[in-house]
Amino acid sequence: MTHRIAIAPSGFKESLSAARVAEAIAVGVRRVIPDADLDLIPLVDGGEGTAEALALAGGGRLVPVTATGPVGEPVASHFALLGGPGPLTAVVEMAAVAGLALVPPGLRHPGATTTYGVGELIRAALDAGARRILIGCGDSGTSDGGAGALQALGARLTDRHGRELRRGGGVLHELERVDPSGLDPRLARTELLVACNPYNVLCGKRGVARVFGPQKGATPAEVELLSAGLERLADVLTRDLAPASGAPAIDLRTAPGTGASGGLGAGLAAVGARLLPRYDVLLDGLDLDARLARADFVITAEGALDHQTVRGKIPAEVARRAHASGVPVLVLAGTIGPGAQDVRAVGVDAYSAILPAPMTLVEAIDRSDEFLADATERAMRIMALGTRLAPLAAA
Repeated sequence: MTHRIAIAPSGFKESLSAARVAEAIAVGVRRVIPDADLDLIPLVDGGEGTAEALALAGGGRLVPVTATGPVGEPVASHFALLGGPGPLTAVVEMAAVAGLALVPPGLRHPGATTTYGVGELIRAALDAGARRILIGCGDSGTSDGGAGALQALGARLTDRHGRELRRGGGVLHELERVDPSGLDPRLARTELLVACNPYNVLCGKRGVARVFGPQKGATPAEVELLSAGLERLADVLTRDLAPASGAPAIDLRTAPGTGASGGLGAGLAAVGARLLPRYDVLLDGLDLDARLARADFVITAEGALDHQTVRGKIPAEVARRAHASGVPVLVLAGTIGPGAQDVRAVGVDAYSAILPAPMTLVEAIDRSDEFLADATERAMRIMALGTRLAPLAAA
């Protein structure tokens, strides 16, 4: 009997792309079941690797661009131009220009980092002739509500003295006015689609600064400052910018996806972008449900399995879809944190960490493909043992 196994992981942040994760898992499976029928389905969530993955899937190409990185220094970045019919479509991956991986550990102060480079990539895509731009949100190192992107696109953000605000979310509480008169006029003729996690909102108790600010290096005091700044940004954008965009009015404070990538979703929504559940956009064309349903077993993976996983992460999405077809799911994770057990409620049958022993983060990252293959092999051997013991248990 041939075992059909679908391997549908996300990438590991700052370590392995989704494609490399899938390949490492496949190595481990074949050590135990050499003749397994493997269907590798590397998945992206809008974060690292999104532009490249969609370019490969859509017959497109990457366009290199030098843009402003999250700490204000130039970085080598890119966007993708997709093939196919219809208007020329570009993919801007915010992580490629404002991602956490681009923020040196000693400079991880989300009050100072900026999405200015995201706006530069959008302008570069417009220069290339794109009239439909998909912005992938994920793995951000910023918390500026998209203010930097708006500045790069021509908006002026000023304080009560009429002075242009410095970049970064730490000064947004000083915002008095947004002047949209200098916005790139091509935005009005371009479809902007933001692929985002709908669980992420800009403000409130579950606002993005409070949920993700500490992960990006914010102290408790900085979290409160960032939260106040994003509240102020939402108010001013609603008053000064959203009406001028002609977009349907949404609540920039609490609408689904407004908190995506440190609030980039809210900033782009204010200039007419549509905020869409990321998997509705990013999985289009993969026929994922059918491929999972054909499998006997599904393996997915992510860097960290914890309470955030059920809030729109790839393993939860894969499990939900596989569960609908009655297919069992195993999750492999770099680390397992508080709340990991919650994934059982969305269809995960088992999960396991990949690290064999305590080690430094640098070593874990450098050897992650090796650890993934070994962890997969261990899991498959345990499953094989369980299969052999099942008849004995039944007797």
